[in-house]
Amino acid sequence: MVNFSTLNFFHNLRSDSRNKQFAVIGLGRFGRAVASTLHQQGHDVLCIDSDANRVAQILEDRIATHASQLDSTQPLALREAGVFEQDTVIIAIGNYVQESIITTLNVKEGGVPHVVAKASSEIHMKLLKKIGADHVVFPEHEMGQALAQSLTRPNILDRFELDPDNTIAEVIVPKEFDGKTIEELKLRGRYGISVLALSHQEKFDVNPSPSSFLKQGMMMVVVGTNRGLDQLPI
Repeated sequence: MVNFSTLNFFHNLRSDSRNKQFAVIGLGRFGRAVASTLHQQGHDVLCIDSDANRVAQILEDRIATHASQLDSTQPLALREAGVFEQDTVIIAIGNYVQESIITTLNVKEGGVPHVVAKASSEIHMKLLKKIGADHVVFPEHEMGQALAQSLTRPNILDRFELDPDNTIAEVIVPKEFDGKTIEELKLRGRYGISVLALSHQEKFDVNPSPSSFLKQGMMMVVVGTNRGLDQLPI
């Protein structure tokens, strides 16, 4: 199954040909997971934490190119470690608000082109945006939303919000669509959504033909407005 929540986070890191060097500050579970994934993708990752044990563990597990123990509230220490030379810095200090804000400010003032910061509350998120974080993630809030959506709309397996009004979603085909073609259902006209892919024996048929038949229980990936998605008989 496509993990759209993961896609959403890593899409916002803007991982293109110009963006190969990353620093992760804060090596708790979130920061460690980000560093490990980026390292597995072949990127250079510099890991920073004030806890020597966490830094040692990162090096032992070989999930970073370099790792340093330092106080991220000190701009000189960040500069000497090479943090300001990175394309993207992820500040994963969620539970220590003051340290998170000072670190974010230091990194922005150091000239890093893309700064991602983790928030632990709505107020924390607003403050991070105010001081210039390019992207703020709030994992607990996002996970809570995803859980509520999965409980109330169980036929929507996963979703990725493109913006506040439009979404890509993985949906189970309802019985109302069984035996009908995409063209016959007129999904774009009726619901404002388009079918991007259909499942077929655990594989996806991307950009299916309008004459493709839908079967109850199969999966389809659709893109469209949130309002249209909510109107689907699922």
